[in-house]
Amino acid sequence: MNTAERVRRIKPSPSTAAAQRVRELKSQGHTILDLTVGEPDFDTPGHVKAAAIEAIEAGETKYTPVNGTPRLRSAIAGKLLERHGLECNDARIAVGGGAKQVIFLALMATLDEGDEVIVPAPYWVSYPDMVRANDGTPVVVDCPEADGFKLTPERLAAAITARTRWVVLNTPGNPTGSAYTPAELHALAQVLLDHPQVRVLTDEIYDEIWYREEDAPSLAAVEPRLAERVFLTNGVSKTYAMTGWRIGYGVGPADLVTAINTLQSQTSSCPSSVSQAAAAAALTGPQDFVRETVRVYRARRDATVKLINDIPGLSCTVPDGGFYLLVNCQGAIGKFTPSGSLIESDEDFARHLLDSGQVAVIHGAAYGAPGYFRISFATSTDVLTEACARIATACAGLSSAPATVPSV
Repeated sequence: MNTAERVRRIKPSPSTAAAQRVRELKSQGHTILDLTVGEPDFDTPGHVKAAAIEAIEAGETKYTPVNGTPRLRSAIAGKLLERHGLECNDARIAVGGGAKQVIFLALMATLDEGDEVIVPAPYWVSYPDMVRANDGTPVVVDCPEADGFKLTPERLAAAITARTRWVVLNTPGNPTGSAYTPAELHALAQVLLDHPQVRVLTDEIYDEIWYREEDAPSLAAVEPRLAERVFLTNGVSKTYAMTGWRIGYGVGPADLVTAINTLQSQTSSCPSSVSQAAAAAALTGPQDFVRETVRVYRARRDATVKLINDIPGLSCTVPDGGFYLLVNCQGAIGKFTPSGSLIESDEDFARHLLDSGQVAVIHGAAYGAPGYFRISFATSTDVLTEACARIATACAGLSSAPATVPSV
């Protein structure tokens, strides 16, 4: 079968590939400690599941408006007003089958061949391929650990051209957990104000899995003059442990939302009616679940950061949000495994952890961060503790020169 060029120019998600490899090894009887999974290990809150059951029993199982039910749109507007002081009406709200779909449709609606999208690295694995799939050109801007893995105004200004259509800001970010402060967002905004052709896609899916005292800031609230150029995306997947329910949303200019709705009307027609009822209950109901899971995530984060930083050759910074650590493994690159294999890259190192320690992680190059690997701490403390012990043993087994085999 001949596939379209748009398919050939993209690659499968590395995180999906890693998860599949773990499943294969487990089916072969291996005891793999899986630190690749990017979803909460908690169950969806009971009142949310009850709302879905109630919707089913009430017959809410038909098509809904393309951009979501009035109840869900009202819940989204209420959440934005409560968290950021942002007011939005129905014309500014798009609802889709997960934030991922909403982002993809936003790019589809706005990109023509040769249009550029600035993607700060480290990045979520899907951004560059979403751009390519929609005929755009990803412009990857390296944001080193020394800058907190964040885009600086100077790097942003240098990357903008006449063909720039979007800047992607994922905050808190995957895979780093880094988040921009209000002052940092304000500084980026000053650059963007000079380039009216550039929109900003803010991916805020981890904004409530958050470890600072103040709420996570949003660019649209920090700089109201950019309000008509910011498309804020979010969803219920991470905050409410609802990854499988597939509800995400975007809030932004009415013309963009109209275009997204037109595309969705010809693809999926509308999001799941039952999932929308559950999402509305999540956004408007008790928030105790969020506070409790963040407390657990924080404890896991602190324990895992210490365990990783105690391993010679590895280091990581403390994330502001999300449930990931991006671990610097450059101290292991250039060393040899006990079998004599040279570790030439972060991918080699991730393979070494899987083969020798039976710990699954995702190599950093998949996120535009060579020399690093990603750990998800959305798993139990016992698993994290054992996994870090295995990683320490795997690192201790590396040497600066290949082992010599004695002659006989």
